[in-house]
Amino acid sequence: MNIDLRSDTVTKPTNDMLTAMMQAEVGDDVFREDPTVNMLEQKVADMFGKESALFFPSGTMANQTAIKLHTNPGEQVICDKYAHIYNYESGGASFNSGVSCKLIDGNRGMFTAKQVIEAINPDDYYYSKTSLVEIENTTNKGGGACWDFEEILAIRQVCAENGLGFHLDGARLWNALVETNDSIAQYGKVFDTISVCLSKGLGCPVGSVLVGDAKIMKDALRVRKIFGGNMRQAGYLAAAGIYALDNHVTRLKEDHKKAKEIGAFLTQLSVVKSVEPVETNIVIFELNEAMDEKKFVQDLADQQIYIIGMGNKKLRMVTHLNYDDTMHNRFLEILKKLAEK
Repeated sequence: MNIDLRSDTVTKPTNDMLTAMMQAEVGDDVFREDPTVNMLEQKVADMFGKESALFFPSGTMANQTAIKLHTNPGEQVICDKYAHIYNYESGGASFNSGVSCKLIDGNRGMFTAKQVIEAINPDDYYYSKTSLVEIENTTNKGGGACWDFEEILAIRQVCAENGLGFHLDGARLWNALVETNDSIAQYGKVFDTISVCLSKGLGCPVGSVLVGDAKIMKDALRVRKIFGGNMRQAGYLAAAGIYALDNHVTRLKEDHKKAKEIGAFLTQLSVVKSVEPVETNIVIFELNEAMDEKKFVQDLADQQIYIIGMGNKKLRMVTHLNYDDTMHNRFLEILKKLAEK
């Protein structure tokens, strides 16, 4: 039995999702004639109360498109030092949009409105023009942490007062919503653009959606084309997204429960120095100085349990749709034996 906890992107479609995909009505989406893609885009736009949505093959492309819609070359984006757009999108902000990132030293990938104010460049010609504030919810590198919505509202006010765009990388927003009970409509009102992923916790094989109002989104299709993201009979993939939104959101709580139980067990291991607070489906922990990171990962791999190293003795596990109760109980038993050593 392989237990893959490297990421929630390793999931495979359920049988019911595959059935929905195979029954999808499709067309040529480059001509905007794929009815299932159109249905998905309208569904997500309506959920957030936005005027427009566009289906993308990846969350990175959706985020990069949002950055390009909000900025001009030479300008600057404010984000956290842990931000996905800075750390894990291959320098795309500079390559695709010609912008730099002003990094905030936040807490687990989150920062305050006061820190945003301090990060905005002066309105002098020898500074980069600050154009956009970007946040990530939940925070990937921050261990699946959920933002306080009141702080998001405070940052929204700062953006409004300074003429800044406000983008949400909501790759795991669904996880945050089921954990905090904030509403999708609340988020739609606050952000100018939001990217949401379908291929992580929701278990789709491919896809993200970017939403926003018509004015900011008017060039999104053109930018997606420039980035090589146009697709043809993409309705087969869009059907998976529709199915996931209808059936896989509330079950995310099961992933959170398992992750919290893993986190609690890890605190009992003598080789573990610390475990970051577990709020959703990501568990990040740090090994003691005496424990070799590669050996720990390999010892688990020898038992067909796969996790990911983040460097500096930090490790990550992510629970997901295909990590079932049988796998979970076996993994906890293994951790229990490690704790007893």
